[in-house]
Amino acid sequence: MNAIGTIQKPTHVVVIGNEKGGSGKSTTTMHVVTSLLTDGLRVATIDLDSRQRSLTRYVENRKRFAQKSKLDLPLPQHHVIDRAAGDSIARNSWGEYEAFGQLLGELEGKVDFVVVDTPGSDTALSRMCHSAADTLITPMNDSFVDLDVLADIDPVTTEVLRSSHYADVVLDARRERRAVDNVATDWIVLRNRLASLDSRNRRTLGTILDRLSLRLGFRLAAGLGERVIYRELFPLGLTAMDPLETIALGGRTSMSHIAARQEVRALMATLRLPVDDRSKRRRDAKALWSLASSMPLDMPEIGG
Repeated sequence: MNAIGTIQKPTHVVVIGNEKGGSGKSTTTMHVVTSLLTDGLRVATIDLDSRQRSLTRYVENRKRFAQKSKLDLPLPQHHVIDRAAGDSIARNSWGEYEAFGQLLGELEGKVDFVVVDTPGSDTALSRMCHSAADTLITPMNDSFVDLDVLADIDPVTTEVLRSSHYADVVLDARRERRAVDNVATDWIVLRNRLASLDSRNRRTLGTILDRLSLRLGFRLAAGLGERVIYRELFPLGLTAMDPLETIALGGRTSMSHIAARQEVRALMATLRLPVDDRSKRRRDAKALWSLASSMPLDMPEIGG
């Protein structure tokens, strides 16, 4: 079964991919997922990194914290594709391919979004997953150390020498997707851990990424900053989009929470995911009800 053809609208496949570890893939994934759930959308998550299982642990932490705290936190339908352990590499790859394709087929039409977290390595399953993406998000740390996930750069002239292995994988996957159903995968590169202060290195990196975006065909976006709050929320399974002021902050809102939430909202706006007006109205109505329920009733005096 061809996994590329198993997902049809209205289900939208979002893939978080980067072959370098430590780029914030799982944190980005969970914040995108929670934002969509908060909008009232049906979301399924798939963890392809069955060894590291960072996304799986995030979801499990969230479920455990919700149960212990008796909170109604929105949760995705979570799935893990386990690595095959047979003697034949070809047979293992085909088995993983079939498992992923079958899962996409089962989720088709039953959820609005499927969000996939990929391993930090080049595998046949990861390549096939990239070719199934409607939206591909590549988080990268905002540094020259991580720039090689996209291209080799001349250290003196800062000229682009050649595209990287991962960039070539993405371009091949996008060509394959276009050939199958004429869908153009929207590729967004996130500058995670973007420094708050301007610097010459930051400007130079921005210039290089602008050139690469034209050459490789991706959109640039500001991702998640270097904030302690993101690391603190992982053990609880929480995100900046959760009502932390009532859950974990003792009735007060921290400036770090406000800044992180604004970051995530700006990111979601940049992604331009197909979130319909109905879900937005549902979210706004829920927020209005929550605000009204916390206010005292306006009771006019009898006989006044």
